[in-house]
Amino acid sequence: MSIKKNGSAVWKGGLKDGQGTVSSQSGTLSDVPYSFARRFEGEAGSNPEELIGAAHASCYSMALSMILGEAGYTPERIATQATVSLEEVEGGFGITAVHLETRASVPGADEAAFQDAANKAKEGCPVSKLLNAEISLDAKLEG
Repeated sequence: MSIKKNGSAVWKGGLKDGQGTVSSQSGTLSDVPYSFARRFEGEAGSNPEELIGAAHASCYSMALSMILGEAGYTPERIATQATVSLEEVEGGFGITAVHLETRASVPGADEAAFQDAANKAKEGCPVSKLLNAEISLDAKLEG
């Protein structure tokens, strides 16, 4: 099986004074603006790192649901935040780390089973496999 999805971006102008828009195949993102100031100077708006974070959080949550299901548990809720670190490294900038923070309500699951599933999801999620960065996890079973 091979699934292909796409996103696109248009950039106009120089690095610091230019601006761009980003769109997704589904139309969920449609000409969403991004810029140097939004990425590096804290200006409100979208940037590539938050998009990677959203992709990683959603992928991880789905992977965790699958692994818990395979272990006989049905999660009521999985909420994940992915914090993406962009740092200056030799040769420019790089995404050096992603910290996943997930909180889940999983009836019947004990802490050991949950932590095992959480770590398997961290390693096995397709976005985790894509990233060449340290990926850390803080997983808590609630309720």
